[in-house]
Amino acid sequence: MPARSIKLPTLIVFVLIGIVSACTVKHSGNNSVNSVRGEIERAFETRAKDVQVEGEGIVERLLSDDTDGGKHQRFIVRLPSGQTVLIAHNIDLAPRIDGLQKGDTVRFYGEYVWNPQGGTIHWTHHDPQGRHVSGWLKHNGLTYQ
Repeated sequence: MPARSIKLPTLIVFVLIGIVSACTVKHSGNNSVNSVRGEIERAFETRAKDVQVEGEGIVERLLSDDTDGGKHQRFIVRLPSGQTVLIAHNIDLAPRIDGLQKGDTVRFYGEYVWNPQGGTIHWTHHDPQGRHVSGWLKHNGLTYQ
């Protein structure tokens, strides 16, 4: 039986499908921390502010509460990239994370604001007036918002 020849347009379609599939596999799956990590790193590099981000880090340092104005529980987390960010969690609007310790893992969703030390994540709570995207913190299976 004679060999079939594939026409050039069909071959191009197969090649493009292969390229798209390879790119999709490379950037999908359960590796969301990598894409998030890149988002926070870009925000730091560009000195961005008011950027909604999600991430996860290890508590590196517990700080005293900020009581100037609204009360905020404050702690520093180290991201997988090595960058650190300050979490400023409004405890007038959301519950405090009781029992938080150095070395604990915390996931967060909030608003990033650049500073030279790595940035601050705030708005990790609901907005009672409904004008801002609600954020959250997750620690030991509980969500704080």
